[in-house]
Amino acid sequence: MKPLSILPVLALLVSSCAQQHLTVADKAYDRMAYARASAHYDKALARLNDRGAMVRAADAHDHTGDLAKAASWYAKADQLQPLSGSDALNYGRLLQRLGRTSDAATQFERVLADRPEDAVVRELSLAIATRDAFFVDTTLFTIRPVIIPGTTSVFSAIPYQGGLLVTAENADNGPENPWNGSSFLDLYTTKPASSGNWTTAMPLEGEVNGRFHDGPAVLSANGRELYFTRSDYYKFRLNKDQQAVSHLMLFKAELQQDGRWGNIMSFAYNGIDFSAGHAALSADGNMLLYVSDMPGGFGGTDIYRCDRQADGSWGYPRNLGPTVNTAAHEMFPTLQGDTLHFSSNGHRTLGGLDILRAVRNGDEWSTPENLNYPINSARDDFAFVPTADGRSGYLSSDRSGRDQVYTFVANAPTLVLEGAFTSEADQAPMAGVRVELLDETTGIRTELTTGPDGMYRFPLEPGHRYRVLGGKDGMFTESRDISTVGQRISRTYTEDFQLMPVVVDKPIVIENIYYDYDRWEIRPDAALELDKVARLFMDNPGLRFELSSHTDSRASDTYNLVLSDARANSAVDYLIRKGVDPGRISARGYGEQKLVNHCADDVPCSEEEHQANRRTEFKVIGTAALP
Repeated sequence: MKPLSILPVLALLVSSCAQQHLTVADKAYDRMAYARASAHYDKALARLNDRGAMVRAADAHDHTGDLAKAASWYAKADQLQPLSGSDALNYGRLLQRLGRTSDAATQFERVLADRPEDAVVRELSLAIATRDAFFVDTTLFTIRPVIIPGTTSVFSAIPYQGGLLVTAENADNGPENPWNGSSFLDLYTTKPASSGNWTTAMPLEGEVNGRFHDGPAVLSANGRELYFTRSDYYKFRLNKDQQAVSHLMLFKAELQQDGRWGNIMSFAYNGIDFSAGHAALSADGNMLLYVSDMPGGFGGTDIYRCDRQADGSWGYPRNLGPTVNTAAHEMFPTLQGDTLHFSSNGHRTLGGLDILRAVRNGDEWSTPENLNYPINSARDDFAFVPTADGRSGYLSSDRSGRDQVYTFVANAPTLVLEGAFTSEADQAPMAGVRVELLDETTGIRTELTTGPDGMYRFPLEPGHRYRVLGGKDGMFTESRDISTVGQRISRTYTEDFQLMPVVVDKPIVIENIYYDYDRWEIRPDAALELDKVARLFMDNPGLRFELSSHTDSRASDTYNLVLSDARANSAVDYLIRKGVDPGRISARGYGEQKLVNHCADDVPCSEEEHQANRRTEFKVIGTAALP
């Protein structure tokens, strides 16, 4: 029986050991040594049931990229007591990145219950509710990974001396980064290999790479200035603020005569208690964008702008404003002309950071547009670097489980015009219609003739303006205009036509032509209908038309005749101004001579019955004379 007395001692030892692991984990967590913290939390929580430690363990694993383990600890903490506030938000973001959108929505709903005014969480919830919109056209880009030997994690690729300049962790390891247990980041170069792959990454030559983080970077257009992000350190020691946080800073390096980078200079607007980095330059070098969490922003990290001054220095940074920046993180800006690409987890995204596009107009930016899948994924997608023509380039993503560079090729959207020709009389499909597509941008004409189903179909090009026109002997020819200008996603344009037979002297009522009382000027609403008539007349140049105006029986015969004649002439003048040949159109006012119902003088009628007589008509009166 004596050995049984050892059990309480063993239990005490186990508890003490677990508590020791928890103490070590908390200290590591506080100094952002997440790799060490996560390992010790796992050991401590194997014996302890500490909800707070579970949440910290989840956050530590999230920071090291082990999302599955992080989700496991969040789930256990949630079982002990439902998460709320920032914990629920972080868990929801994690679930969204794992593709568990319904579970993520539950967490976001909890946060919104407490913080209904939180715009970022509303966007996260709406992103899940409207998730299909991210997949509206998955053919617009082709994505392929770039395999760079010698790196374990690599991102932010920019063209450099016939190859790439990238930010990467060294596969051979160097000083350990306590954040994730890997090496610190440095700037490397790589070139295309003859095999179609890339050469082993080599450190950028010069004074840029130090003991701690260096990169990402942007190169000036002349290739002689390099703005890069770096840890705030001096020799072998990280500088930290009063909260023991080491911030990032922006530096500039200059290309030396020996081809190495040197003369390192600190950016004028670095700070000791906030970070600055992720620079972008305009092509002319007169505008610099960068990311900072300096005081006075909207929250998280914001994108700021500096303009080049007359003396070559950078003017004071200005926040890009609430159209671009949110209360969460905006990062990794790049500039291509007036187009800004950046990453955000505060706008509506698929999960994590998504790449968005905004266009500059003076000091204003357009509403950011998500580039959608496959550029974006449920994970972090960032550092979008297009070539000059925008048709290809590079982006970075951890969709594979680690940061990796990808190439992209932009594909033109698939644009199609299709429709059907039917008879206006019985809606039957109409065969034998001659259909012409005029590309007004290039002047090219394409023709076809409809078959028994009355259908037609033409491929279209993006950024063009077209006119489609169809007609058949004995039927009115009709046309429509189509524009693909600004259309960036695949689309099928549908234009159906119902053709009317040409019958000489048969009146056709023009709907919705109204005049103000006792007036004959063309009102804006009448102009819209007359525009359609003008097009019909011009689409049928071989015909002559009469346009007539009619009144009801109220007022005198003479008055109605004069008023209707003035209205008919006003309408014809309008059509002529729209381009109708004046030799093919005449005006006629009939007053109350051609009533369509019984509402003659002194006959009681409703307003609707009188309205039927107040009409504008046209009819074919013959063929046009040969020129």
